[in-house]
Amino acid sequence: MKKIKLLFVAIAMIASYSLTAQIGINKDGTASDASAMLDVKATDVGFLPPRMTESQMNAIASPAEGLMIYCTDCVPKSIRVYNGNHWVNSNGVPELASDEVFNPTTGEIWKDRNLGASQVATSSTDAAAYGDLYQWGRLSDGHESRTSGTTSTNSSTDVPGHSNFITENSSPFDWRVPQNDNLWQGVNGINNPCPSGFRLPTDAEWEAERQSWATNNAAGAFGSVLKLTVGGLRRNYSGALAYVGSYGFYWSSTVSSIHACGLGFHSTAAWTDPWFRASGVSVRCIKD
Repeated sequence: MKKIKLLFVAIAMIASYSLTAQIGINKDGTASDASAMLDVKATDVGFLPPRMTESQMNAIASPAEGLMIYCTDCVPKSIRVYNGNHWVNSNGVPELASDEVFNPTTGEIWKDRNLGASQVATSSTDAAAYGDLYQWGRLSDGHESRTSGTTSTNSSTDVPGHSNFITENSSPFDWRVPQNDNLWQGVNGINNPCPSGFRLPTDAEWEAERQSWATNNAAGAFGSVLKLTVGGLRRNYSGALAYVGSYGFYWSSTVSSIHACGLGFHSTAAWTDPWFRASGVSVRCIKD
């Protein structure tokens, strides 16, 4: 008898779908809402979505935007929805590690400080939050220290094998000759200096962040969830520090001809622009 009842329910559902392009599961017998593809009505039971662990959730291949599950071991346990970029909780916020921040406008997760910084910035000019200054495409080999030594000898390989800042004042203004455009491309980039699961942002991702600021200047950069600082740069031709305390510069993974693009800002403006790859610039990592 139970199987017969289930068969009739299935037939009724199929008939409803074929006639109205909707499915109604309604204990009170009322019609489906016209705006819903699936309408479940009840006052004494609930809707039970798929239940799984966080690792099982993250293992779902190519989740569709809007996909919903219940995470049984997330903190806190709750409904999770895929927003097209990340799994988020019912408040639209993804689970974050203690050193991560989330921009709800762009939907991106970032590290909360610059690479090499000892703390999250307390002001735009917080020296402890300036961090290191990387030449575009180099790994963390010591050259990024603000006080590292310099050499004028270019590298012909992706890994120079020393900790010196390589100066260059002639075209293509790069520490590596010949140039390699693929050093910082994605989490699997040859010299990606970011922690596991993180990478350099693209120029477009920096532009989206800039557009989300309250003001298009250094105050807006620090006022954002990223708390960006005016840590200056190291000059490509000498390795000398410049603009510390007045300008902020951040690399992207995007290349433009012989240059690489990045985000810049000062007290009155902010922009994205291509720079010499031999320059020493701040790095902030974005979650892949």
